[in-house]
Amino acid sequence: MRRLIRSGTPGTRLPSVRDLAGRHAASPVTIQRLIDRLEHEGLVEPHPGRGTFIAARPSTEVGDWAWQTALLGARPIPGEGMVGLAPDVVADVISLSSGYPDPSLQCLSLLATAGARAARRPGAWSRSPVEGVSELREWFAAEIGGGIRQGDVVIIAGGQAALSAAFRSLASPGDAVVVESPTYVGALDAARLAGLRPAPVPSDDHGMRPDLLDATLRSTGAHLVYLQPHAANPTGLTTTPERREQLLDVVRRNHSFIIEDDYAHDLTFDGTTPPSLLHDDPDGHVISVRSLTKSTAPALRIAALVARGPALRRLRNARLVDDFFVSAMLQQTALDVVQSTGWARHLARLRAAIRNRMDVALHAIAAQPELRLTHRPTAGLVLWIALDDRLDDRKVADDARSAGVAVTPGRLWFASEPPGTFVRLSVAAVEPPAIAEGIAILGRVVQPS
Repeated sequence: MRRLIRSGTPGTRLPSVRDLAGRHAASPVTIQRLIDRLEHEGLVEPHPGRGTFIAARPSTEVGDWAWQTALLGARPIPGEGMVGLAPDVVADVISLSSGYPDPSLQCLSLLATAGARAARRPGAWSRSPVEGVSELREWFAAEIGGGIRQGDVVIIAGGQAALSAAFRSLASPGDAVVVESPTYVGALDAARLAGLRPAPVPSDDHGMRPDLLDATLRSTGAHLVYLQPHAANPTGLTTTPERREQLLDVVRRNHSFIIEDDYAHDLTFDGTTPPSLLHDDPDGHVISVRSLTKSTAPALRIAALVARGPALRRLRNARLVDDFFVSAMLQQTALDVVQSTGWARHLARLRAAIRNRMDVALHAIAAQPELRLTHRPTAGLVLWIALDDRLDDRKVADDARSAGVAVTPGRLWFASEPPGTFVRLSVAAVEPPAIAEGIAILGRVVQPS
């Protein structure tokens, strides 16, 4: 049929269903299904009572898009950092760039069982409450602790959506937002898309420097601080308890908010997770985002956005404007998974697996004199590698990909000029032997010529 269509001219009538069925010894039902498929592809046009005709071929003429260039002008292209963070996976390339755990680390059997059960429940395909399913909100509140109640929790479609809602709700276009330097590229893109100006503050081995945070809040007039105090992406750094308290004191004195991104809550190597900043925050300075995606599977876009005071209403309304509500079926699936008897076993296996992968990566890095580890992670999936400052991180990433390993250039993670040359590695997407092989390839790529 495809050959017949290609050899014919638009408007030519094709043989009837009966003729085609006889010619190909197929049932009329099969022929009709085939014609329906070809129609969906735009290759034929059925006309009841008259027959099926070859459709006009789509025009190959390229339109004149110059008017768009003139209209859009020099506006920043949103999401460019995240596009660079998520290149297409190629079979022959070891991916040390993907932040999503591979299927061996996902709780697929729990999700399959919970998803099937959720799909059969009454109301699974109806709208859910604006704030989210009450039982799931209650679970998040109990997990976070520190006096958090169900009423403080709003369910949202993943951590990235939560960050976007928080930036839009708590600041106005043109405002500054303080970020760690370096910091999560998705937060930088979300802030810029909201019209905010990221103001970078460096960290030391204990976390973001409180003296520089105080000075930056005062000089920029910012009242919003974005932090990943646990297993920060891309550095892997966990803020010490003393530094956490110092940062909270600075935020309180400056009457500001902290957006706490707790994306790696479940990804500790020993199962011990620092408490949320919310525990030391009775006055509502902390807005916390707790996501389930990293510990379950990429498609389970479920997160909790937690706040107290008037900010909570703004956050709830922002996510209402975005998409009305989060799928009740996804929420119920998430609830069934985290309440199942297999959830604790899954987390134990996940933590053991990422600890093993990280050990392999650390051993492989130690064998490469040109790769310098900046922080030894105690949780999470990422490693921050310093290179010779004379190297260009983008060229390193391109050369590494050509050699068979994908890494992420360090400059993507900085709000301003990077202070050196870095690459980010992730152990999420490949097994330990491939991790070791990929790091060995990277070590060869950056060797002096």
